[in-house]
Amino acid sequence: MSTDAALRPETDTKGPIDAPGPSSTTGPRRPRFAGRAPAMPRPAAAFHSVTAATAALLGLVAIGAALHEPVLIPPLAASAALVHCAPTLPLAQPRSVVIGHLLGAAAGYAVAAAAGGSAWAAAVAAGVTLALTTLARTPHSPACATSVVIVLQSPAPDRFVPLLFGATVLLVLTAFTASRIRRGAPRYPAYWW
Repeated sequence: MSTDAALRPETDTKGPIDAPGPSSTTGPRRPRFAGRAPAMPRPAAAFHSVTAATAALLGLVAIGAALHEPVLIPPLAASAALVHCAPTLPLAQPRSVVIGHLLGAAAGYAVAAAAGGSAWAAAVAAGVTLALTTLARTPHSPACATSVVIVLQSPAPDRFVPLLFGATVLLVLTAFTASRIRRGAPRYPAYWW
């Protein structure tokens, strides 16, 4: 299944909602602004997802405090949201999370070495990361932000890359565990590799 197919809404077999004629009067009429947004999650499911993501992020903060190194970076918060709140999407799968961030780090360091630490270089690094993750079949949008962080903040690679790798593995493992705790939760991951 392609990424586009996974995100494409169901096709309305009766035609457009606001189309005139008999087909538009056979089903319930939705307001024009309703759109095709996903249904609201059940409160227990939303609480579980938010609690699990927050616990994982707090764990990263605790590890960072113990190491006197910032482990929690904004892209990891976005990754946590994906793996806990949208666990079936291709962007949330372990392959995409771990490899995507590592590709983002590689692109960030390469672009920073070639072009310096400007906002222009950060934009190029994000584009390079998007290209790399697309070619590697590891779509993960937060990885683009990882490359931007590297270009703009210049963290030491010998410390940053192992911490990034460990943090992504931790996010994947917490999502795996959380999906098995709550009965009826979607199983994470949909695939490992």
